Amino acid sequence: MLRAPFSQEPIPINNWDVIVIGAGAAGLMASLELPKNLKVLLLNRNTSKVSSSRWAQGGIASVIRQDDSFDLHADDTLKAGDGLCDLQAVEMLVKEAPGCVNRLQNLGMIFDQSSDQLATTLEAAHSRRRVLHVKDRTGRALVEVLEDHVENKKNILHCRGVRVTELLIENEECKGVQVLDGANLYWIQSRAVVLATGGGGHLFTNTTNPAQSSGEGIALAWKAGAAIEDLEFVQFHPTALKFYGAPCFLISEALRGEGAVLVDKNGESPVKNLKNRDLATRDQVSRAIMKNMHDNNVDHVGLDLRYIDPEKIVERFPTILSRCQDYGVNPLNEVIPVAPAAHYWMGGVRTDLNASTTRKGLYAVGEVASTGVHGANRLASNSLMECLVFARKMSSIVLNDFPKLVKLDRSSQEFDIQDPQEDQILNIAEKIDQLRKLCWLNLGVSRNKLNMSKFLSNIKDDMAKLQKNDLLNIIEKIKFDQKIKLNEPNRRALNLLLDLQNRQITTLTLINACLFREESRGGHYRDDFPCKDEKWECHTRQQLDQEIKKRFIKN
Repeated sequence: MLRAPFSQEPIPINNWDVIVIGAGAAGLMASLELPKNLKVLLLNRNTSKVSSSRWAQGGIASVIRQDDSFDLHADDTLKAGDGLCDLQAVEMLVKEAPGCVNRLQNLGMIFDQSSDQLATTLEAAHSRRRVLHVKDRTGRALVEVLEDHVENKKNILHCRGVRVTELLIENEECKGVQVLDGANLYWIQSRAVVLATGGGGHLFTNTTNPAQSSGEGIALAWKAGAAIEDLEFVQFHPTALKFYGAPCFLISEALRGEGAVLVDKNGESPVKNLKNRDLATRDQVSRAIMKNMHDNNVDHVGLDLRYIDPEKIVERFPTILSRCQDYGVNPLNEVIPVAPAAHYWMGGVRTDLNASTTRKGLYAVGEVASTGVHGANRLASNSLMECLVFARKMSSIVLNDFPKLVKLDRSSQEFDIQDPQEDQILNIAEKIDQLRKLCWLNLGVSRNKLNMSKFLSNIKDDMAKLQKNDLLNIIEKIKFDQKIKLNEPNRRALNLLLDLQNRQITTLTLINACLFREESRGGHYRDDFPCKDEKWECHTRQQLDQEIKKRFIKN
C-alpha cells in the first residue's frame, strides 16, 4: 500500500516487524523478499520517484550465454576488485545471478531480446557479453516493476516524504527509528531495520548521483555503532557529460562496449597506454583522463560514437541521445564532452552473506552495504545484481523480540525554539555546497596526505560548531513517548541541518579511511603513495569510539 506524501494520516508507531529505509532497487526488492506474514514499513525520504537505481543505464550482469561461466564472471569480478574481494561473496553473487534474472522476469520485467534470446552487451573489464539491459534505462525499468508489486502488497506500507533521523538502539539491538514525517518528529518501533539508502556520490560536486545519495545511511549506522568498511574506495565513472549549463549526466560505458572511443583535443586517445584502452577498468580510465585534462589544460575529453552504426545508437541508447541533444550536443555527428565524476561507493556498512551488520537487528542491502563483492573497484553492472542477490537474503531474516510497548502520546507538542531567518537557512545550503567542493578537491580521483589532513582539521572544527545547534539537539531530547510538531521554517532548517551533519559525519569517516590506507589500489589513488602494497591487502574498518584498523581477508 502507498501512503501519499504529506499525508495527515499518522504512521502506526508499534508492532512493525521490519522497517526498510530507502525505496530504490535494494529497498524495494528487500521489501518484496521479506516473508509475507511480516508487517513491513517502507520509508522513502523522497516525495518524487527519484533514486540512483532509477538512473542506472548500463544493465545487470549475469551468466546466461553458453560461452560464459560462473568461473569467468567470478574471475572478472576478482580482477576488477584488485585483491580485496571476499571470495565467498563473489561466488554467491555469480551463482545466484541467473535465478535473480528469472525472478525479475516472473515479476514482469522485459529485457531486450536478440534472436529470440536475452540480448547482452559488453562493458569494461568483462571478458564476455553478459550485461542484460532494457535499452539504456535498465534501472528505471527495474524500479518501476518493483514499485508496482510493492504498492500492491497488503503487508507493506510505503510512505513517501518520511525521513529517518536516528536509529533506535536498545541493549545494543536495533529496534526502530526516529522519523521526520512532514512537520512531525517521533519514534517508530520494529523488530528489525533494513538500510537501503544508497551510496554517497553526492558528497562530491561532480557526480552522476541524485542529491539524496549523500551517505546518509553511513551516518545513521555509524551513530548506531555498526562497523563501516572500505570507505576509501570510491568509483569515479570516466564518462559523465561535461557541458556548460548541463548537469553531470552519466554517459554509459556500454557505448564503449559497442565501439565508442575516447579522444582528446588533439585527436589522440587519452587511454592509449592502458592495456585494454577504452575498456580498461574505471579507475584506470578515470586517472588517464584526469592526467590528459591536466596536461592539456582542459576540463574534458571527447567520446566519439561515430564508430557505432547510427541506427544502433538510436535504438539502443535513446535516453543518452535525447539528453545530449537537449543540451545542444548531437552524438551522431560530433564527440560528446565527458569527464570523470563520482559514481559508486564500494565501501559501506559491513555485512555478512545474510546482509546482517555488526549491530543485531540492523541489516544493509545495496550500495550502502559493504558485502565484499566489489573489493577495491566494482565490476560494471554488478551493482544492481548485488542489490537483488542480497535482498533475497531477507526471506530468512532473523528478528529481535518485539520492543517493550510504550504508550505513546499522539498529541503534538510544540518545541520552544526561535525560528531561523531565511538567510540562516541559505547559509546552511551554502555550507553543504562548500563541503561538496572540498570533497572533490581533496578526496577526488587523486589524493594526498597534505590536502586531506588540512581538510580533516577544518571539518572537525565545523562539526564542533554544528553540535551546538539548538534545533539539531531536539533529536537527542525527544523521549519515546513524545511527538514534536515543527513549524515550516524549523522543518526546512532541520532538514538542511540533518543533511549537513550527516554529510560531515560521512565525509569525516571517508577522510580517515583515505588517510589510513597508505597505498594506491582500485578506486583509491594517492599521489604520495602511487603504488600498490601487499601489506594493505586488507579491509579498513571503522566504528564509533574505536581506532580505525585493518581486517584481513580470509579467502
